[in-house]
Amino acid sequence: MQYRTLGRTDIQVSTICMGCWGLAGDFHWGPQDDADSIATVHAALDAGVNFFDTAELYGDGRSDEVLGRALKGVRQEVVIAGKVGPQNLAPDDLVRSCEASLRRLDTDYIDLFQIHLPNWEIPIEESWAAMDRLQQEGKVRAIGVSNFGVIDLAELLAVGQPASNQIPYSLLYRAIEYGVQQLCVENHVSILAYSPLMHGLLTGKYESADELPATRARTRHYSQDRPHTRHSEPGCEAETTAAMQAIRRISNEIGNSMTRVSLAWLLHQPGVTSVITGMRRPDQARDSAQAADLALSADVLHQLDLATRQVKEILGPNLDMWQTESRFR
Repeated sequence: MQYRTLGRTDIQVSTICMGCWGLAGDFHWGPQDDADSIATVHAALDAGVNFFDTAELYGDGRSDEVLGRALKGVRQEVVIAGKVGPQNLAPDDLVRSCEASLRRLDTDYIDLFQIHLPNWEIPIEESWAAMDRLQQEGKVRAIGVSNFGVIDLAELLAVGQPASNQIPYSLLYRAIEYGVQQLCVENHVSILAYSPLMHGLLTGKYESADELPATRARTRHYSQDRPHTRHSEPGCEAETTAAMQAIRRISNEIGNSMTRVSLAWLLHQPGVTSVITGMRRPDQARDSAQAADLALSADVLHQLDLATRQVKEILGPNLDMWQTESRFR
């Protein structure tokens, strides 16, 4: 396992972070047994993962509760990232949200507390001042954001310094490369890449984009006619499938799994400090962790870029994977 520094803090995080949304067992991921969740957290720890990402929006706090139980006895050895939802960004609500997360996690501090989504009706300086107070009081060690595009991040940087920006980023979703990535790098804001396996499309489990379960086949890669979509676009399913097939071929040629190659590719990109990948079973934790030590040659990186460039160009700079009218700006 490799470790990198989070933003301008002194916090060292594993380059592979366990995303804990799947532990909630909600609509998006389906039922999840708590025993499997706890075993997965322990397998991740054994593989060197020290970074765990959760949020109050994941199963209405269920993810927090399960993670807190799984980390009993090792709290001082790990880095927990939590999030406050956009509905709670008024200062008093934000503080209450943090305190509720602390109770669910059964801890007296959160290592990285993040604004989950922007709320343009509440001035960012008010929300950030509350985040700053939480840090001064020792309830959180570092503060960051999630889903902040160029405009939102620039406005925040005018009033404060976030340690990180958690953004969707994968070989099949490269919108961050249209300006956000550069802004993060220039301002020492760690990029935490989420949805790195594009909801399973990059795991090698599926031959085509069409095979993904209906509850996940709702991003802008898919036609607006899909049952769970909330965008108004034709999608790019054929191009996505072609990219998947190319990534599989490249992975096979270098003797590695699509999962590890896809995660390792992200760790070679500018500004990426850690990759947040969902884990629901111990074997997934062990397999994902191996990506931290996988070095990809310049030629392989070039091939992967070419293989996914058409999907990148079709989907464009919209950071919102689900909506045409972006919630991120």
